[in-house]
Amino acid sequence: MYKTGFIGAGNMGSALAAAAARSIGGENILVCDHNAEKLQKLSSATGCRIAESAAQVAKECEYIFLAVKPNVIKKVAAEIAPELSNGDHVIVTMAAGVAISSIEDSIGFKLPVIRIMPNTPVAIGKGTTLVTFNSAANVSIQNEFLDIMKDAGSFEEIAEEKFDITTAISGCTPAYVYMFIEALADGAVEVGVPRAQAIKLAAQTVLGSAAMVLESGEHPDKLKDNVCSPGGSTIAGVSALEEHGFRYAAAQSIVKATEKNLSLGK
Repeated sequence: MYKTGFIGAGNMGSALAAAAARSIGGENILVCDHNAEKLQKLSSATGCRIAESAAQVAKECEYIFLAVKPNVIKKVAAEIAPELSNGDHVIVTMAAGVAISSIEDSIGFKLPVIRIMPNTPVAIGKGTTLVTFNSAANVSIQNEFLDIMKDAGSFEEIAEEKFDITTAISGCTPAYVYMFIEALADGAVEVGVPRAQAIKLAAQTVLGSAAMVLESGEHPDKLKDNVCSPGGSTIAGVSALEEHGFRYAAAQSIVKATEKNLSLGK
């Protein structure tokens, strides 16, 4: 029996499979997807074995990741249910807006279900993943799962009723940060900095600033004030951001993403 299996080898499924492979070895992972090219690429990079169908993954794997879109995940869960009744299986779901109870109802009987919401930095082992467990997922299962996925980054346990609203900041925010880095680089290019250097400097500065928040324990507002000398260039830049609604736009990105998350499971 394989330790883990992935139904779906899209960007997130592949990133998580790669993280698992770094921990337990690709030979212990079975993957399936309708896209043969993606499967071959993932297998070549990680050593994961290729399955012929979702049913094979369900039958032969212990931890089964449903790495499919929210609009089809309940259908997939129902289709693989017959393969789950005679063995020790754990379902891992990562579909935005789809509650554990929906997966349980689709399968039709009780088994351990783990709900996660990763973000794209799991691909390099720097991810932040939300996680919650149903009552059938005991402490032993929880610890084993976290051990399998230890090379994905950090995990934050969140009560499921807070899952969709917390996803907006952990799951969606990397896109906004990438946009911010690109915009900073664009400004630097406009004043004469070479593009490659501008991107590197912007990304490294964002990385260091984030680490400062986490490691110093200081409120971001205080850290911001520490950089802003009276009459200096930084406060001039801060004023430009405020003039164009930077804080409001950032806050609303979380609000709108949360509204979308809440609608996806309906």
